[in-house]
Amino acid sequence: MTQIATNRDLTLHIKNVLGHNFSDADLLTRALTHRSFSRAHNERLEFLGDALLGMFIADELFVKFPEAAESDLTRLRSSLVKKETLAQLAKQLDLGNHIRFGIGEYKSGGSRKESLLANAVEALIGAIYLDSDLDNCRRCIRRLYASTLDELTAENIPKDPKSELQEYLQANKKSLPAYHVVAEEGEAHDKLFTIECYIEGLTEPVVAKGRSKRGAEQTAARTALEMIALDAGR
Repeated sequence: MTQIATNRDLTLHIKNVLGHNFSDADLLTRALTHRSFSRAHNERLEFLGDALLGMFIADELFVKFPEAAESDLTRLRSSLVKKETLAQLAKQLDLGNHIRFGIGEYKSGGSRKESLLANAVEALIGAIYLDSDLDNCRRCIRRLYASTLDELTAENIPKDPKSELQEYLQANKKSLPAYHVVAEEGEAHDKLFTIECYIEGLTEPVVAKGRSKRGAEQTAARTALEMIALDAGR
C-alpha cells in the first residue's frame, strides 16, 4: 500500500528540483519503496546514498572552509547529514507522499517518520548515482543543499551537545560524562534506545530516548546542559 504511487509527475518533479531526469524509472521506484511493501526495497540504495552524501558534503565543506579544524568539519558534516536535516529535505521534495509502504507501516504513520524520510533521501541519492555518474550525483546534491551550503559561515559552525558538554566539564575540571544503554525496543530497522547519562555534579542520571544510540546520547547531553544552566541561574 502507498499514498501516491511513483509516477511521471514525481519524475518530472525530481528533474525540476534536482536537475536529474531518470532514464531508469525502476531505480526511482525502488528508492521510494520501504521494506514493508516489497522485498525489492530501498535499503541497499540507502547504504550507497549515505556513503555518497557523506563524501560530497565533506568535499564541499573542505573547500568552503580551508582554515577549519577537522573537529569543526566533522560536526558541521554531521549536522548536514543527520536524520532531522534529511527528513526536512524529504519534506521539501514531498517524498513522504510517494514512498510505498506496506499497510501496517502506512497506518502507523510511516510517511511522517523522520528516520524513514531520511532513508528515502539517501536511497534517492544512490539511485541518481546508479542512473548517471558521480559528477551528476554531485550536482544533484549541491542543488538539494544549495541554500543551506550558501548560508554557512565559519561563525555558525555548530557544536553538537555531546562536544559542548564535554568541553564544559573539562573546563570546570570535572569527570567526563558516562553514557549507558539501559533499554532497546522495536524491530532491528526501527529501534528505540533508552540511555542514562551520569554527570559529576548532578544527583540523578539524565535519561533520554532516541532512534539511535548517538541520537539518544545527544539528547541526554542537551538536557544535561539545560539542567546545568538552570542550576547556575539559581
